[in-house]
This record gives sequence, structure tokens and C-alpha cells, in this order.
Amino acid sequence: MAHIKQIRKRHIWLMKTTVRILEHILDPLSDAQWRTWHDGEDGWTILEVVCHLRDFEEIFLGRAQKMIQENHPDLGRYDHEAMAIDRKYNEQSIPEAWEDLVSRRERFVAFFEGLSENQWAATGDHPERESFSMLDALMQVGLHDTNHIEQITRIIKDGKVETRE
Repeated sequence: MAHIKQIRKRHIWLMKTTVRILEHILDPLSDAQWRTWHDGEDGWTILEVVCHLRDFEEIFLGRAQKMIQENHPDLGRYDHEAMAIDRKYNEQSIPEAWEDLVSRRERFVAFFEGLSENQWAATGDHPERESFSMLDALMQVGLHDTNHIEQITRIIKDGKVETRE
């Protein structure tokens, strides 16, 4: 059990750290770079990636909360591409999107830090992973962040200017 507690602690630390890493990466960029540099010809802009991270913070937290409120619930599927379009990610305020991501992350960290052992045992039915534990929910955040940190650093490296019409 001590080993599992250490894994939880390390992944909570990772949740805190990835947001700080993103802040260091994004701080020197201009508004234009946030809105026009994108992942390939049809890929997301940096702002769209940040809005995605922000919105999935709520989805991931909602799933974890549902797992402790219900017995092995269905955790639902979300269309992240449709969300980016419907919510007009690239038209959103950069400071607000960033502040929302940071505050949602703080709330999610507090959620995990406050779980009892019984709550850590909660599970759900994930649309892509089937049975999904609370530890899976915790680890998913860092993996998701890392995926998008790589994406953002690739966008910056390539310095692609938007060509979408």
C-alpha cells in the first residue's frame, strides 16, 4: 500500500508541475503566435490546445467525481474536435483560458489530495479503456498533459503560421 501511495503522490506532483512547465513554455509567446501557429496545416493552434486542456480538466474531474458518487458509472465519451469548433477555442481570451486552466488544475489537485482510501478504490467504465480506476484517472492527467506539451513544443519549433481560411 505504501508503494501505491507514493505513486499517487508522484502523479499529483506531476499534475502541479506540468502546468508550470506549460507556463514557462508559453510565457514568451505573443498573442499572434498563440492564435496563428498551429500543429500542421489543419491542426490546432496553441490557444486551441490550451482551451482543450482547460475543458478536459473539467471532464476528467467530472468523471472522477462521478466515480466516487456512483457504483462503477459509465464515464461518457466526448468529441474534442467538435468542442474546439463549437466553443470557438481560437477566438477565446488567452489570459482567461490560461487562468481557467490553472484554477481548474488547482481544484483537481485538491480533489485528489482529499480522497479517502475508500474513494481511491472507486472505478468507472471508460469509453476507451473499459474498467477505469481512480489511479487511472490520476495518471491520465499527466499523460494527457505530456502529450499536449509535446504538441505545443513541436508547434513552437515549427513556427507554423496559420493557413486555414
